Amino acid sequence: MLNERAREIYAFIQKFRREHGSAPTIREIGIQFSIASTNGVRYYLKMLEDSGYIRRNRKISRGIGFNAESRPSGIPILGRVAAGQPILAEENQAGTLDMAEMFGETEGLFALQVRGDSMIDAGILQGDYVIVHKQEDARAGQIVVALLEDEATVKYYRPKKTHIELEAANVHYEPIVVGRDVEFRILGTVRGVLRTT
Repeated sequence: MLNERAREIYAFIQKFRREHGSAPTIREIGIQFSIASTNGVRYYLKMLEDSGYIRRNRKISRGIGFNAESRPSGIPILGRVAAGQPILAEENQAGTLDMAEMFGETEGLFALQVRGDSMIDAGILQGDYVIVHKQEDARAGQIVVALLEDEATVKYYRPKKTHIELEAANVHYEPIVVGRDVEFRILGTVRGVLRTT
């Protein structure tokens, strides 16, 4: 079981590899997370390696890789989404949820942690994880994760002739009206909710 710091380091390694084409060094990880000792970084790398998230070649400085066969399957947690006013959507993988038994094939699924209370009457509470199927369209009435400009929110999808309404499941919130001049896209439809407390 990974702790939060190990998950953060794993997400950083993935992001670094995407941006630079190679893994970070132990020193670069230490600088990123203000870990003064290289042994402190090695502790977390050993935790990730023992859990099957990474494999390491200790003979080279950027020898951290991912083992597709031994890496745990799961649904990537890509950050947080607003159930209230939209918040900045920043894809920042923070670990995985092992949902294969519940959802079967997890290809195309991702998870977002909910902030806010606008969907409480749909059973989606602050701190829950919504399990989202990545897709660019949805049927009227489905709960979607939508991107407005660069802000994401989870709401009921209500397309109209001249605009789109994103409707909350809480009487205290007015629908968000999306005009044609607003940059809008659907990131996916909500397939399930996971409550951890």
